[in-house]
Amino acid sequence: MIKITDAAAAQIRAANNNPDVFEMILRVAAYQEDDGGVNYGMGFDIEREADEHLVINGIEILIAASSTPYLQGVTLDFVEMSPGDMRFIFIPPYSAESTDEAAPAE
Repeated sequence: MIKITDAAAAQIRAANNNPDVFEMILRVAAYQEDDGGVNYGMGFDIEREADEHLVINGIEILIAASSTPYLQGVTLDFVEMSPGDMRFIFIPPYSAESTDEAAPAE
């Protein structure tokens, strides 16, 4: 399943302290586009009946069944893309150590 780095977990915890999302859970989603690429996204949400509810690196996450196949082996990280530009990125399993092919979170 998906992995969450310590840097990403720290940022998610900080974001979850916002009163607008307090008591909500991080939803991670992915889907395959027509060209075969995978699009990733995340945001705070409420749990739905068919969601998979996991705790990874101390972070509660929700995943819809339709996203599960696309999140296998993916790593969610929080990195500096350029000086002062920090972003969440999804690193597919085929590029686990490379951020060159990582997809920024939307």
